[in-house]
Amino acid sequence: MRALLSKEPGGPNTLTIGDLADPVAGKGQVVVAVRACAVNYPDVLIIEDKYQFRPQRPFAPGGEVAGVVESIGEGVTGWAVGDRVVAVTGHGGMVEKLAVPAAALHRLPANRSFEEGAALLLTYATAIHALLDRGRLDAGQTLLVLGAAGGVGLATIELGKAFGARVVAAVSSEEKAAAAREAGADDVVVYPHGPLDKVASKALAEAFKAAVGPKGADVVFDPVGGDYAEPALRTMAWEGRYLVVGFPAGIPKLPLNLTLLKSCDVCGVFWGAFAMRDPAANAAHVETLFRLWDEGRIAPRVTGTFPLERGGEAIAALAARKAIGKLVVVP
Repeated sequence: MRALLSKEPGGPNTLTIGDLADPVAGKGQVVVAVRACAVNYPDVLIIEDKYQFRPQRPFAPGGEVAGVVESIGEGVTGWAVGDRVVAVTGHGGMVEKLAVPAAALHRLPANRSFEEGAALLLTYATAIHALLDRGRLDAGQTLLVLGAAGGVGLATIELGKAFGARVVAAVSSEEKAAAAREAGADDVVVYPHGPLDKVASKALAEAFKAAVGPKGADVVFDPVGGDYAEPALRTMAWEGRYLVVGFPAGIPKLPLNLTLLKSCDVCGVFWGAFAMRDPAANAAHVETLFRLWDEGRIAPRVTGTFPLERGGEAIAALAARKAIGKLVVVP
């Protein structure tokens, strides 16, 4: 079968189309014929050997897929050949076929496309875990979302509104601002491209404060990092929660005196580890996501599809922080 392979550490330009043996469903597994594979920021890191784990090469990037069950391994119940499914796999998704643990599968509703299905779980599951478990977001509170036009940012806007929050989106362009407003943001701040000097950092903090209001942000969702972290931290409300999600702009150094002055929490968000450590809680979140999707209160925004041989272009667009919503590779 065809696969987009990482054979050496490097950027998206190092990925090449190659052949892998067709997978066989082992005990507790099914083989899924992949119809769509979403692109996420971990794909940028994993091919450069900068992610939390390093798969043995050659491997295919791509951590969430949608497709059709093609064969079933020993001990698997509840699934049949032909079932439409979605799954988070960590990596390996940019292939024509993939062996997946049956426990990782979720049913894809008949009225949803494979592209939409592939774009749902990783971003929305990260966002719901961040907001409810780590951020303890309540109705009526104010949520500031950085990087708000990316896949996880738009998911966080939608979920914030679904949970009754006032949502302020922070983005890097007017085009992204329009996407954030379309997703339901109550207000939008357009921030400059980094790096930020002290004057620009102070100005951004003031812009954030004006948008969130005098009380401050009860929850900050930060999948960006870099020079944007400190201005966002300065907007925190008393006993607010600052959610650390990712660092495409660099790993920041936060002035911890601010956490004392505001009596606020800085909380790490590692959804993958949470899902492994507490699968029941994660399953409950996923059930909530599918209900909200069915009710039309959330909807994955797929803004670009790429054939398998151009999957590297999709990863490059994400690395350059040019993507709005989710990009999907179609084998």
